Amino acid sequence: MSALRQDVLDWRYKGLPSGASGSTAAEFLATRPTLSGSGFTGPVLVLDEPALEHNLSTMARWCRRHGVLLAPHGKTTMAPRLFQRQLEHGAWGITAANVAQLRVYRAFGVRRVLLANQLLDPDGLRWLSGELDRDPEFEFSCWADSVAGVELMAASWTGERPLDVLVELGWEGARTGVRSVERGVEVARAVAASPRLRLAGVAGYEGAAAHGTGDDALATVDDYLARLRELVDEVERAGLFETAEIIVSGGGSAYFDQVAESLAAPWPTSARVLPVLRSGAYLTHDDGLYRRNSPFGRAHRLAGDESPFRPAMRVWAQVTSRPEPGLALATVGRRDVSFDQDLPEPQVVRGADGVVRELTGCAVTSLADQHAFLRVPEDGPRIGDWVGFGLSHPCTVFDKWRLIPVVDGDSVVDLVHTFF
Repeated sequence: MSALRQDVLDWRYKGLPSGASGSTAAEFLATRPTLSGSGFTGPVLVLDEPALEHNLSTMARWCRRHGVLLAPHGKTTMAPRLFQRQLEHGAWGITAANVAQLRVYRAFGVRRVLLANQLLDPDGLRWLSGELDRDPEFEFSCWADSVAGVELMAASWTGERPLDVLVELGWEGARTGVRSVERGVEVARAVAASPRLRLAGVAGYEGAAAHGTGDDALATVDDYLARLRELVDEVERAGLFETAEIIVSGGGSAYFDQVAESLAAPWPTSARVLPVLRSGAYLTHDDGLYRRNSPFGRAHRLAGDESPFRPAMRVWAQVTSRPEPGLALATVGRRDVSFDQDLPEPQVVRGADGVVRELTGCAVTSLADQHAFLRVPEDGPRIGDWVGFGLSHPCTVFDKWRLIPVVDGDSVVDLVHTFF
């Protein structure tokens, strides 16, 4: 992280002021730059510091209160500075999806990683073997959902320490994971039978089992979590777990209340069960998908006195054209923001006087590569005005930005590098 502070800013980072070129990140921040007065060009994505801190603290308190651990999915941001803040707020580990992400984590010294995927690549397994051998404090687990996959992992594992494996439970038509509890026990037996592997738990992903927050969707999630517990019970009865602590993990960002309610309930086992959530989008929240679905934005099972998460992402873009009545074009498009769940939401406008005002009566109707089409009233944003847009689904925003300013009001207080 200290080395990133010495990163020299230049043309690689879109949106940054030209005057920052040649300065290190630390030197630029020492000038106390402002978003509106230091030459930032549009579009520019920013993260809101008060919202980030609120979300970090809120989730950490909630997890402690309900007896669950948090290993947030790092694929959301791929930003080591944000990983660091999550760990400082008590995160148990960080979740990854593939070897490329894992290599980033290790470069920045992340000590505990869950790989929420099957790791079968021989070269990746050999590299990981070396990482575990070199660092006795490094802890790692990955998923398995087939006997064939277990055999491939065992064949390529060269480490002195065994590879910790969690059996993944899915459902018919799902992405990955065994389709039945019985099949899960078979995979568990195969892991336990290998001297190179060690059965450390059970995992799954309930987020794709349902859509929305209606009664039927919530019941579907409950049913899946009940099967996850059943798999743990069956593997325990068979005496297959090989670690003193059994990891049981679930968790997207839409139903983590139900996951916590299920996994933190008492277990009929003498072993210590570690219930681990993998929610990642809580950190920035959003103005779309998670605003609708996050438990803290709606009635949920484990409601307490927590405040809702706050959206921490905003992209600023300039209005450059009003070619016909009711239409404005702004300099932000599919190359800059997410559009897989919802279109950006125009929220505020900054005019020539520098004052930021709430924006009403405007909507984005479509995105081109570099333009947003806005439906606007006659007295809407003028040519030259800057519009601040709320965004939906952070997972498909961060990957478009290599360096992101963090702001407190108009002041730029940090710079966040991403590594996709």
